[in-house]
Amino acid sequence: MQSSYSEEKILRCLKENFGFESLRGLQYKAIHSVLEGRDCLVVMPTGGGKSLCYQLPALMLPGITVVVSPLISLMQDQVDNLEQFGIASVFLNSSQSYEEKEEVKEKLINKEAKILYVAPEGLQSFSVRNLLRDLDISLFAIDEAHCVSQWGHEFRSDYRKLNEIKDEFHSVPFLALTATADIKTREDIATELGMDDPEILVSSFDRPNIRYNVSERIDEIKQLDEFLKENHSGDTGIVYCLSRNKVEKTADTLSKMGYNAIPYHAGMTTKQRERNLKRFKVEPEIVVVATIAFGMGIDRPDVRFVAHLDLPKSIEGYYQETGRAGRDGEESNAFMVYGLSDVVKLSRMLEQTEASELYKKVARAKLDSMLAFCETSECRRKILLSYFGQTEARDCGNCDICLDPPEMYNATVPAQKILSAIYRTGQKYGASYVIDVLRGSKSSKILERFDNELSVYGIGQDLSKQEWNSILRQLLTKGLVRISDWEYRSLALTEDSRPVLRGEVDLKLRKIKEAKRALQKAKQAKSGKVIDLPEDKEELFEALRGLRMVLAKENKVPPYIIFGDKTLIDMCQILPTNEEQMKMVHGVGSSKFEKYGEMFLNEIESFL
Repeated sequence: MQSSYSEEKILRCLKENFGFESLRGLQYKAIHSVLEGRDCLVVMPTGGGKSLCYQLPALMLPGITVVVSPLISLMQDQVDNLEQFGIASVFLNSSQSYEEKEEVKEKLINKEAKILYVAPEGLQSFSVRNLLRDLDISLFAIDEAHCVSQWGHEFRSDYRKLNEIKDEFHSVPFLALTATADIKTREDIATELGMDDPEILVSSFDRPNIRYNVSERIDEIKQLDEFLKENHSGDTGIVYCLSRNKVEKTADTLSKMGYNAIPYHAGMTTKQRERNLKRFKVEPEIVVVATIAFGMGIDRPDVRFVAHLDLPKSIEGYYQETGRAGRDGEESNAFMVYGLSDVVKLSRMLEQTEASELYKKVARAKLDSMLAFCETSECRRKILLSYFGQTEARDCGNCDICLDPPEMYNATVPAQKILSAIYRTGQKYGASYVIDVLRGSKSSKILERFDNELSVYGIGQDLSKQEWNSILRQLLTKGLVRISDWEYRSLALTEDSRPVLRGEVDLKLRKIKEAKRALQKAKQAKSGKVIDLPEDKEELFEALRGLRMVLAKENKVPPYIIFGDKTLIDMCQILPTNEEQMKMVHGVGSSKFEKYGEMFLNEIESFL
């Protein structure tokens, strides 16, 4: 490492500009690699501080840092955020007029900006490529780098062309950043970007402040309502749904139930999305109901819960989406309801795409892993971490499985019944039909094909549809049953089902839980009050929050851009009375003090 970039100098720059005393986890190693001029791939969980890995070097390196980001709609926010720290930055994208683009180019050429944000498709532009050739570029940072890999959960073809930039600017280091990448995806990212012997830094994927809670779908709106009333009254959160139509209906229903709920999906107009995104950033108690079109780049730190009302396509997607909760480190919750219909729907959507068979094979395996995560009887955190190659010896004690272990039972007989029903009906019907046969349905669609002479007809009347669905999902997870025709959702037996049918093995399955019991047993610790201060200082905290809100409105930025809750709590504990003491507060650097320091000091003085 060059002597001009000593550890002392890095930490001094960190404190002076960002107000932080130290770096977290692998941040220092990543920054060290970048300053050495080495390619680096960084995998850190959402909220782990990936942005600082390029922002700090951008201040220390002589040239410009180019940040490749897919988030055109959020580039302005990223620039506004950096300006709060006194870091001159700009962006170039399709939302700008010709005059605005020319103004940005002039700033870059005149060295009036240290960071340039650009979308991957923007780098294919002849004018942008020419501009880069005229600039002194010190670093390319590739945000959301999992989009590079065809094995990643959000593959984008424009990211694959970034190796052209690497070929042309081969002496400039590449820093690839992502929150979700298994071993195969990491290897693919490094290869596709043409990285030269990169340092690969993989942080722990564990987010211990997030509690995982997964339930079988019974009445999803009722389950969500009970969960929110029990744990998140007045909290901010995100509810994910698979379809745009479901987003609209869910947001409307929650609004009628008294929640401050708004929709967000790609089918809305740009104006509608921008309005709702702004509301989400600014309003203190709000629930956004969204498709996965919402989320990437969202850095609001006080999201207390993320709920899924449909099964995600992969563990990577689930991990990234749930990681948007609790970025401030406070207790938060990941809640999900799911059903067999989710598996069928997602599988059918996959088979109807024109993707290659190899891609479909990988996507099927990812969906299988997601279902296995839901159906597990082991600690959910261990399953989640092991998927990313991280071994955890102990149970976490902070998921629904650990808090309320499932009851296992010998399910050999019911499994034999449903396997026999699939076989006897010709292995050409879906789950609902097979279960109706088992339960002796009198519907015409059953009776016109099968009557009482069918040996399996009515032999499963002792169990509810919900219980049979649970058994069937677990048989799918264990590979004893497969979906043979995605268009008609037909079920078929696998070779592994034979020992069960013959009674050669005992099959242990998980008993279905009552939804209310699951909520009560695995409920999230109350998170409405996230501060831990003596009563006499809570008044000061609220006063500082009030001042922050006023300043946020004046500056037209979200409140957390001014100061995060952690900074306000630190002010309440330190009670600074001058500039030197205020700069000891977490998150208060020179730029922030210059903008807001005196006002907050005055508020503290009034309290004292």
